[in-house]
Amino acid sequence: MTMRNLIYVAALLAFAAPAAAQEASTDALLDSLDARITRLEDMNDIERLQRTYGYFVDKGQWTHLSELFTEDATLEIGGKGIFVGQDRVLEYMQVAFGPDGANVGMITNHMQFQTVVNTSPDGQTGWLRGRAFVMASSGWGLPLYEDEFEKGEDGVWRISRLTGPFTMYTNWEGWGENALNNTWPDKFNPPPDLPPSTVYLTYPAYYIAPFHYPNPVTGEVFAPDTATVGAYHRPPGTAEQMESLGVGRQVDGTQPIALPPRE
Repeated sequence: MTMRNLIYVAALLAFAAPAAAQEASTDALLDSLDARITRLEDMNDIERLQRTYGYFVDKGQWTHLSELFTEDATLEIGGKGIFVGQDRVLEYMQVAFGPDGANVGMITNHMQFQTVVNTSPDGQTGWLRGRAFVMASSGWGLPLYEDEFEKGEDGVWRISRLTGPFTMYTNWEGWGENALNNTWPDKFNPPPDLPPSTVYLTYPAYYIAPFHYPNPVTGEVFAPDTATVGAYHRPPGTAEQMESLGVGRQVDGTQPIALPPRE
């Protein structure tokens, strides 16, 4: 029902119902409208946060970027592995890409498209799926984000898990002739805290990142392979290895908490 229709229904109720019923109906309607407005504001805030991340990447604003994350957030870009905690997010950016600030001869454009945002029923957790087109001095690539967000006690949304597997990466000669490997843990410093959550191949292979939401029309879940890895972090079957498999894990659309929009 549109906002115009809701207001129209409210007006009809005001004329048709007794005073006590009118008051109760009006309160219920206002509560419903307030919940919908809050949800829309949350979705806008999450998308704005994701886009802000991209603009901070553009100009090497690593300190500002790290402050977008929760204290215990995880970050996983490409196939390098998982970094745990806000401090490690900052260390990864500053060691791998240099100190804060744009440098002479540097080009990094982090353009983001096709975002799909959902929030949990209690409004405390959010998810975003989106594609980025990244142009950098070293080449260009296409990461696909499946990120998770938390609303803090201060009412501010922060990134709690950023997962950006690359579907294609290449140098400036072009992906048709020079598609490059996915990144790997020992390619550059610093080393990750945990191994990659999933091992996959970039173009010309094709990896489908799990969707955090079901089909919004049919409710059917599309859940591609979500197998996790990490046996080399600790011996298979040990408590540490099993714990590592749960860090940074993505929702896959089958979990009740990741509900599609109802409006």
